[in-house]
Amino acid sequence: MTLWGKLEAQFGIDAPADQFHDVFSCRPHHISNMSPHNIHDCDLHEGEWGKEGAIVCWKYFHDGSAKVAKQVIETIDDVNLLTVFKMIEGDLMKEYKSFKFTVQATPKGEGSVVRWTLEYEKIHENIQDPYSLLEFIVQFSKDVSAHLVKCPKK
Repeated sequence: MTLWGKLEAQFGIDAPADQFHDVFSCRPHHISNMSPHNIHDCDLHEGEWGKEGAIVCWKYFHDGSAKVAKQVIETIDDVNLLTVFKMIEGDLMKEYKSFKFTVQATPKGEGSVVRWTLEYEKIHENIQDPYSLLEFIVQFSKDVSAHLVKCPKK
């Protein structure tokens, strides 16, 4: 069993790619309003919303318990509609030495195709691959899309 891993999920959404990207790159603090049963809060701890290097703290509910995650926004690519988050503290760091989340939205018709990539290094080989976390991310991403379609940005 290897310590390094990579999981990906790709799925279609109805929201425009640029609006979806804008939420994750510039307005992640709005996600708690879009998926309140999953994401309880997202606070800015350092830096500026929408800027690389910003440090954000998430409070979320996953696998039956409340959890926290502190991440730095490593990359915001407005051309390719891609954002990279790197874990620096939180519940995931109890089982993983490193963890990165990459989200990219690609226009397709009136909607988009979203790809989430999780790259991680486990602390030891008995740690499970984070499939349930990937499913959780897909779920709240679809909530974000539904909100954007229902309440389009003007």
